[in-house]
Amino acid sequence: MDCKLCPRNCGTDRSKNIGFCGRDDNITVARSSLHMWEEPPISGSNGSGTVFFTGCNLRCIFCQNHEISFGDNCGKKFSPKELSKLFFELVDMGAHNINLVTPSHYADKVAEALAYKKLPVPVVYNCGGYEKPETLALFKDLVDIWLPDFKYAEPELAGKLSKAADYPQVALEAIKTMRSFQPEDVFGEDGLMKKGLIIRHLVLPLHTKNSIKVLEIIKENFPATLLSLMAQYTPIGKFPEMPELDRGITQREWLKVRDKMEEFEIDGFVQSRKSASAGFIPDFNMYNN
Repeated sequence: MDCKLCPRNCGTDRSKNIGFCGRDDNITVARSSLHMWEEPPISGSNGSGTVFFTGCNLRCIFCQNHEISFGDNCGKKFSPKELSKLFFELVDMGAHNINLVTPSHYADKVAEALAYKKLPVPVVYNCGGYEKPETLALFKDLVDIWLPDFKYAEPELAGKLSKAADYPQVALEAIKTMRSFQPEDVFGEDGLMKKGLIIRHLVLPLHTKNSIKVLEIIKENFPATLLSLMAQYTPIGKFPEMPELDRGITQREWLKVRDKMEEFEIDGFVQSRKSASAGFIPDFNMYNN
């Protein structure tokens, strides 16, 4: 069947060929583990049960997880039933939730896995924000917490870095859909999120103008939604055409965006610049040994 799960609408028959996402139609997992580096109400004290899927529908040139977003041979194949079993193994390890990291290009089969047996913990849909509402609808009754990026407000920048000039409007509509599925944020007595939405934004070097425009969109469209402002940008190589990406963000750049978040009275989480380290990038060779 021609794949139109994501806004790329590449129409590839992924049972025979590779789509824009870099993957065929077999669910491939690069890593599954308890992860302590998510937002506090996601990680908690035990960790989030993260399942990192190989491939991505954005494949940003600066992606710190490039090993799996671009990796052709990274990971292990799972059937939907096997994936369901993996979810419950993470629950048995003490995971506060099951965190689906970039699941969009396997959406139909991941939804099938979630439907096999209801999980006793919340399900988190962790994505780049480049989503189709009709694909998100597969998860309306299966996902409890939505954790999308809002990367770009500038179409030109989105085109250069992610080959997705339509990203700003697509992400806006996708996040509106997510908010409609979970209109309220619900927290337990333990401080952990049970239901809701958190929007993430990564500040990029020399692109604070884009970040501030993103904050303006969030303030206007999602005034009561939590924002996770991230400072973790870590260069993964050299970018001859965009040399600003060869470095991390400066203190001045970070404070400019953080202060604007405060000015706009946007509630949420603010990451430390110390998080900008390759040491925080997970090992994705779990299934390749």
